[in-house]
Amino acid sequence: MSHPAPPTAPDETAGGAVERRSPAITTLAAEAAAIPPPPAFAAQANVDAGFVESARRDPIAFWAREAERLDWATPWHTAHEWRPTDAAGQEVPEATWFAGGRLNAAVNCVDRHVAAGHGDRVAFHFEGERGDRRTVTYGELEREVARAANALAALGVGKGDRVVLYLPVLVETVVATLAVARLGAVHSLVFGGFSAEALRFRVSDTGAKVVVTSDGQFRRGEAVAVKAAVDEAVDGLEHVEHVLVVRRTGDETPGIPWTPGRDVWWHDAVDAASAHHEAEAFDAETPLFIIYTSGTTGRPKGLVHTTGGYLTHVASTFHSVFDAKHDDVYWCTADLAWVTAHSYVLYGPLANGITSVIFEGTPNTPHPGRHFEIIERYGVTTYYTAPTLIRSFMGWFPGGVPGGYDVSSIRLLGSVGEAINPAAWEWFRREVGGGTAPIVDTWWQSETGGAVMAPLPGISHLKPGSALRALPGLTTRVVDEHGDEVARGEGGYLVIDGTWPGMARTVWGDPERYRDSYWARFADRGYFFSGDGARVDAEGDIWLLGRVDDVINVSGHRLSTIEIESALVGHPEVTEAGVVGVSDARTGEAVVAFVVGDGVAGRSEGGTDASARAAALRAHVAAAIGPIAKPRDIHFVPDLPKTRSGKIMRRLLVDLAEGRPLGDTTSLQDPAVPARIGSLIGG
Repeated sequence: MSHPAPPTAPDETAGGAVERRSPAITTLAAEAAAIPPPPAFAAQANVDAGFVESARRDPIAFWAREAERLDWATPWHTAHEWRPTDAAGQEVPEATWFAGGRLNAAVNCVDRHVAAGHGDRVAFHFEGERGDRRTVTYGELEREVARAANALAALGVGKGDRVVLYLPVLVETVVATLAVARLGAVHSLVFGGFSAEALRFRVSDTGAKVVVTSDGQFRRGEAVAVKAAVDEAVDGLEHVEHVLVVRRTGDETPGIPWTPGRDVWWHDAVDAASAHHEAEAFDAETPLFIIYTSGTTGRPKGLVHTTGGYLTHVASTFHSVFDAKHDDVYWCTADLAWVTAHSYVLYGPLANGITSVIFEGTPNTPHPGRHFEIIERYGVTTYYTAPTLIRSFMGWFPGGVPGGYDVSSIRLLGSVGEAINPAAWEWFRREVGGGTAPIVDTWWQSETGGAVMAPLPGISHLKPGSALRALPGLTTRVVDEHGDEVARGEGGYLVIDGTWPGMARTVWGDPERYRDSYWARFADRGYFFSGDGARVDAEGDIWLLGRVDDVINVSGHRLSTIEIESALVGHPEVTEAGVVGVSDARTGEAVVAFVVGDGVAGRSEGGTDASARAAALRAHVAAAIGPIAKPRDIHFVPDLPKTRSGKIMRRLLVDLAEGRPLGDTTSLQDPAVPARIGSLIGG
């Protein structure tokens, strides 16, 4: 990554804080001191400075070497070809990686480890919400995937067919996903809590031949039937030939609707199938899966990822970023439907032959220490989770992880999903990582396929709250609206310069939308536009500022919601905060904060206690960032509206703050949260 020129002399704001101006985003946050890797960790790390330097010299050759981590039935002849959009942004871009190569994703994730003599190695420890447990070795996984592939083939699934999976976190979900990939078909996983309407859109958009689901799911201790919702979703879709149903809740969800000839029980089809399946090798650019953006704004985009490049990217980054060892017990807490789990529960760890934990339930079911209990039970060494959960732990355990839980097995921590605020980073490292475990704060997206920016834990000097720089083989830049790199200390738009193996190749059925969404904005530079804002610090490291759409324009200053939220969470009485911009006649937009913490709830002006706390928080933000960032309104609330992947739905907070009807709430973890907030602040 090139280093921008040093910044010009900064201006001083009225409050004495240093203000760094940019045509894109104004940033005022302080920078943290860097933390070197523990010497013992660095001594055993998977990658070193030579690894980084080899990628810098020749990124394409670097990725070609990393592709050798996989087993190729037919070697590829051309590492990379790229036809970018033209300078006017009219042409649809096209990328290929490892052209001519042929491989099978399931073979690379399962069979080859068994063939190498590792069939007895544990692939997954499964923990059910109710406490049921199952351990699956690579040998067992190979047989289960073969049975499922044979069963799906008997239902007519073949190369190029689409299969939608609407399931909770189960071993069967893993098996079904790998079986679809084994056949050269295309899987699309849908979160099991999505509505029938959201499921129907994805089934219809993909033209799925088969839907795999369950009779019901366990949610916070309750058995909830879901098969009727699936029937509603597929009603009238003639391309759906079969619904394959896993029996999960059984007698607790009686009266499951059934369509003879279309519906098939998993145990009838899979258990009776042969445990031997001859896998075919497929071209490297064969589509592997379609993953949909969350759809919190606009029509969800079905991003298409292909086999050879994607597997190379996630196998390589899992090995380097997570410092993967064969004796690790790794746990990524993401639901299997999210891209995080595609890359760093399924394909990345399995391609490296690693033991993982998967958990069906929610973190506080039946008690808030459930995750720590699981870490102790399985001896988890690497724990990868979202900042929103870390902040929840801070609220549940203000005194730190209770002494009754032994989390001393942890050697590496990871963060994903959104920028992690420094206070949560420090708590995570101190309370879960024993004060020494490195934290790999990863930045990437559904569109990128795998991690793009993250520390390399044996090399990088960590900064609480920063993902640092692009990983080897990738280049990120922070630019202004013209595509010019901003000076150090300034904020702008985060872009990726060039291409990479894990990149989504298109939007399913809409290549023009792929061009317009990601490549047209900086077509003359050839940059991929991430949609995120970021700033570059004095040393050239990058700090995420959230979605560009979440930037607040206060009197001409474009302020990041992430920076203000981080300042609020840095106050000892705040465990979580959501910050939005609302219309203001004087300043154009005003900062409004929704704060979760102990004590009062309601409007900041709703009482003496609330007013005093709000004044203290405004002063805290002014001291941490600057007077311009002080919230106009602060609302104390019991929870924030979050998507099921843990991201705060700030547009709903804007609706609540401005008294508008709420927009779509189908992707919320808890649909009742907005109403609870509304009742507190509406009076």
